[in-house]
Amino acid sequence: MSIKSLLMPMVSRRLLSRERLLRLRASAERLRQKAGQSHLVHYFHQTDDPYSALAAASLTALQKRYAIELAVHVVSPPPDDAAPERDKLIAYSRRDAQLLAAHHGLQFTDPGFQPGTEAVAIANGQLVAAIEDGRFTAVAQEVSRKFWHAGAAPNVPLSNGRMESEAATQAHLRASDALRQKWGYYLGASFYYEGEWYWGIDRLYHLEQRLQDLGVQRTGTSGYMYPPDDGPVESTPAQPVPPIDFFFSLRSPYSAIVAQRVFDLGRRTGAQVRLRYLLPMVMRGLPVPKIKRQYIALDAAREAYARGIPFGCVNDPVGTPTERGLALIPLAQRMGVEEAYLLSFMHGVWAQGLDAGSDRGLRTIAERAGLSWPDALVALKDSGWRTIAAANREALFAAGLWGVPSFIVGSTAVWGQDRLWAVRDALVQH
Repeated sequence: MSIKSLLMPMVSRRLLSRERLLRLRASAERLRQKAGQSHLVHYFHQTDDPYSALAAASLTALQKRYAIELAVHVVSPPPDDAAPERDKLIAYSRRDAQLLAAHHGLQFTDPGFQPGTEAVAIANGQLVAAIEDGRFTAVAQEVSRKFWHAGAAPNVPLSNGRMESEAATQAHLRASDALRQKWGYYLGASFYYEGEWYWGIDRLYHLEQRLQDLGVQRTGTSGYMYPPDDGPVESTPAQPVPPIDFFFSLRSPYSAIVAQRVFDLGRRTGAQVRLRYLLPMVMRGLPVPKIKRQYIALDAAREAYARGIPFGCVNDPVGTPTERGLALIPLAQRMGVEEAYLLSFMHGVWAQGLDAGSDRGLRTIAERAGLSWPDALVALKDSGWRTIAAANREALFAAGLWGVPSFIVGSTAVWGQDRLWAVRDALVQH
């Protein structure tokens, strides 16, 4: 066992603990009060990002619910290393934003293409001017109406309005990008409050809970604007339902915190859960920058806590541990214990700090799932899982997806542990 695998669980347990997060929040609040500052929320907006359209449409309601000030920054798209499959990300984000908007009663239609470069440049100039004029929300809604509707055109001209010069607009973008990077983030549609990031309307409830804990919620409001929704199944579907194809990586923290919920959903609906495992992005040659890894770990810890899922004592299974873990899945499937094995592995490396790269760690994971260690040793010598993982990757790409966890149910294909409600709805509607 390496020094890294010995230290990582101890370090991650501290860094990802709820207690540490609450201490950091309390410290930030003491400093804010000492400085006599208001509750200032920063919002970072990417003009041609569908998720930013939904976030910007929520700003007025957010300010009505909470006694906050809002600082808006227009930013560029994420750098290449943070968006390694950019074309797939862009196409999927439009479809997903339309699905998300319908779920929450917002207005957004995927026109099937991105707004053109000229239109984005004009909109950037108008949005930067609108920030200075205190009209950002109104102008952002105008941009959304032009960019994201059924009859949109790639370079549709925007209404006349004050527009910053190209030089001033580019200066604003550079300053906003630098601030976003300084504070440790990379995407648009994002909120930053006192040391913590919240992506899109999907994570807005974390910010709302924090503001509520601080007593910033205005009288007459309650709950969250967009509460998390795995949601119960009100009634079992009356007819056979299609299977849930569950695409996952053993190195994905989001896969780890959704696995149990996927199997639970399958039991509630009668749907078979089919395991579609992939190698992690970094093991397929796709970069994952440090700020992205850090945000994902912290965000997964918040999401796990909100759902009561053990998480945070991590022994990163990148490399050999993942390969060994995947090698045992075909054995677990033959023995009929694939659910028990996957949950044992995920809990072991993401909540208990077990080293799946060692015989001791992997044996613990395998035996408590019902596998015999002698059988596991034989399975570790079979590389047939690699062919299956490659085929699963191609199936994921064919569905217009690329990241994990992802799910396919009939004609519905969605990405993210926070899209389990869409899987549920697809099963019920079937």
